[in-house]
Amino acid sequence: MGTGHSHVHGSTAPVRASRASRLIIVLIALALLAGTLVGLIRLWPHSSDVPRSALLAPGAELLDATVTDVPDTTDPSTSSTVTVVGRSAAIHDESIQVEVTPDVMASLHEGDRIRVLSIQDAAAAIGDDEEGDNVSASPQEPAAPIYTYFDHQRTIPLALLFLAYLVVVAVVARGNGLRAVVGLAVGVAIVVWFLLPAILAGEDPVLVALVAAGAMIFPSVYIAHGVSIRTTTALIGTFGGVAVTVLIALVSSRPAGMTGSDEETAQMLFGADPGISLAAVFLTGVIISGLGAFNDVTITQASSVWELRAAMPDGSRWEVFASAMRIGRDHIASTVYTLAYAYIGSALPVLLLASTIDRSLLDTLASGEIAAEVFRTLVASIGLVLAIPLTTAVAALLASTPSRRREARVGIEERLARY
Repeated sequence: MGTGHSHVHGSTAPVRASRASRLIIVLIALALLAGTLVGLIRLWPHSSDVPRSALLAPGAELLDATVTDVPDTTDPSTSSTVTVVGRSAAIHDESIQVEVTPDVMASLHEGDRIRVLSIQDAAAAIGDDEEGDNVSASPQEPAAPIYTYFDHQRTIPLALLFLAYLVVVAVVARGNGLRAVVGLAVGVAIVVWFLLPAILAGEDPVLVALVAAGAMIFPSVYIAHGVSIRTTTALIGTFGGVAVTVLIALVSSRPAGMTGSDEETAQMLFGADPGISLAAVFLTGVIISGLGAFNDVTITQASSVWELRAAMPDGSRWEVFASAMRIGRDHIASTVYTLAYAYIGSALPVLLLASTIDRSLLDTLASGEIAAEVFRTLVASIGLVLAIPLTTAVAALLASTPSRRREARVGIEERLARY
């Protein structure tokens, strides 16, 4: 029997839940959906409530350019400029020098498309008389702009990569894969149009995260896997895992010192909006980060239970549960280290920097950004582990075959006939 992340949807026998069980599971799902919709209506932000700030200061402009010459040196820190040719109208086909920091210089190559920040040289516009004497009324020549590196242009490469992703998904996973992409798109839209604006508008980040999680779970599960008792069971298991994650995060975040202010980006966010709670924003990230893994394990477990019930129609619910949990335990092991390795890969620069400091491993793990990610991984993993037996138990109670129901009715009729 395979144990992994595969989601099996075929069936060797028709499997249905009892009418009462189906009614209960549908009512629970409808209650969760109703709560999500009420939360969306109640917390949906108005555009006027979301603070906005300009990307650039007055007089600054972003221009497109292509790198034509990078200094040939083994020490990028000895050079501070590269030559580019302008692509935007203001500098079209113009060869200019762009200031670049050493860390960016080390990764620049000829042909790279970059974005250049053009700033007027304020120092050139200052008069020569520093004592406040009368300045000549003769017209001043426009100050020469200063060009500095702002960012790489990534739109076209990312678009091509996304198209390649869609092609691979369509060829390998076909309709199921494309439906999953649609569900993902809906989830991303919830983040962009609801989660982020609602937090910036001053709503409680944790409450917003719970509503957003519900709004993301429903389309992700039902669009990708269809509407059925099986997928509804997985959805309820996912909600259970999210609930456990929220409770553990709320209880343990303050004792663990999770202030949410360790990252530089969080500090910049607080500078832009001093009224925001960075600790609550951190908890929001903990909740959202576990959704994908929760959906993965709950869908797999629900499918496993239904397939096991079809393969062993005479087995008891406990036997089906125990068999499915053997699959679940392998899934737990693989998913837990998947989360840990994903963090190690994304936080490699932080880990490299921390490894240069002479201190113990425990002190390193308990410091700053590393401690925040360790906390996030542990809390999400606990919720993930507990979501598996919850989903398995619910599925084992719901999954039954027509033959078993007929045998049960015959047994009842025989017992009644004896009286």
